[in-house]
Amino acid sequence: MPPFDAVLFDLDGTLCRRTQDTQEMYEQAFAHIGETPFGDPPALWAALEGPPDHDDIVGYFGAGFARVAAQYEHPGVDVLELGRSLVASIDNSAVAFTSGAETALEHAAAAGKIGIVTNGPETRQRQKLDALGITHRFDTLVYAAELPRSKPHTVPFDRAVESLETARDKTLYVGNSLGYDVAGAHNAGLPVAWLQQDQDVGAYEPNFVIDSLAELPAILRGEQ
Repeated sequence: MPPFDAVLFDLDGTLCRRTQDTQEMYEQAFAHIGETPFGDPPALWAALEGPPDHDDIVGYFGAGFARVAAQYEHPGVDVLELGRSLVASIDNSAVAFTSGAETALEHAAAAGKIGIVTNGPETRQRQKLDALGITHRFDTLVYAAELPRSKPHTVPFDRAVESLETARDKTLYVGNSLGYDVAGAHNAGLPVAWLQQDQDVGAYEPNFVIDSLAELPAILRGEQ
């Protein structure tokens, strides 16, 4: 008997990756407000604290730009306007499948029900799913930004399991974040396959550790 009746997937960094040129996007944000660029995308990503605040995404990026402005000695910049400009320059349809994702989806759907549990809001995440052409393939779509709590809280996982009407121990969650996917799924009583991201697993204990989604079919067949 197959070990799982359902598979839930994270989206960003798990099923898909962005293809937009981040340097070009970064420079466009400055151009839109007539500022000379300072810093670079890696500096901004490093300055962002925690996951995006989907209720205030402009403020989230604005805070990051404020830290970068201080690091590069650029006082007086309207960081909120810069954050607003960056958000406007993001193309959520510029995505592609991660390695092995299409094969993983096919095998997961053949094994049972499948779903998405993502922290992003539907307005942005639906664009990615539509661009990949897979929106219709899922039995449930949970956009945690629309719920009272996001991952790693159990609320999004609970909503997905209730929608699928499957047993928790037979519902595998697949994600790339230790602090949000692995922690959240385990708190909700779900087994987890962690798509590792060149970081130490630390105190977390995912049930499976994979380098690519191409390894998921073997897990679904009970070979791992």
